[in-house]
Amino acid sequence: MGKHVELKAADGHKFDAYVAEPAGKPKGLIVVAPEIFGVNSHIRGVTDGYAAEGYLAVAPAFFDRAQTKYEAGYTPEDIAAGVDLMKKISLDDCLLDVNAAIEFGKSAGKVGIVGYCWGGVIAWVAAQRLKTLACSAPYYGGAMPNFVTDKLNCPVMMHFGETDHSITLEQAKSIAAAYPQAEAFYYPAGHGFNCEQRGSYDAPSAKLALTRTLEFFKKHVG
Repeated sequence: MGKHVELKAADGHKFDAYVAEPAGKPKGLIVVAPEIFGVNSHIRGVTDGYAAEGYLAVAPAFFDRAQTKYEAGYTPEDIAAGVDLMKKISLDDCLLDVNAAIEFGKSAGKVGIVGYCWGGVIAWVAAQRLKTLACSAPYYGGAMPNFVTDKLNCPVMMHFGETDHSITLEQAKSIAAAYPQAEAFYYPAGHGFNCEQRGSYDAPSAKLALTRTLEFFKKHVG
């Protein structure tokens, strides 16, 4: 369903993005922020899924700033490699790439962002630092507890796994307490429960979280 396009950030950085288009006129734009495994087959499938729901969906390849065309699976070696790449890229640079994706798809209408794992952190920080988002839906971002001082600029819906060790249930509830205006949901699952390619995949939790996210986007994006 999708295609790859080259986008250019405000700092001149050129990077790849996977774009999936809806069958008819877009309801809006959804930016899909990937995990540390790049814009792999899972993220492309997620992006296709949002397009099937009527949105223009764009998944920026944030890792292009460190290594182009990177995509990986979910072995311990893949995780270690992804963490190393993640450390080479600042969140500010990621937000430049998010802004480029928003500029690319601005004709679609209002903009929502959804992110998973590291992408969940990017979606969370974007809700605080960007003024162009209609809403944000971060999933289990491990470093989210490091960003709990800034106000939110848009509605936020957070999804957490109750047995997640990357961001514990206690940490997740602490974030929710600090931001009572945001919605927070907890699932009987671990980290990465949305990804069907991971051993931690939990189909009922993934389905429920997606249902809630789509309702959230319908309300705030269109």
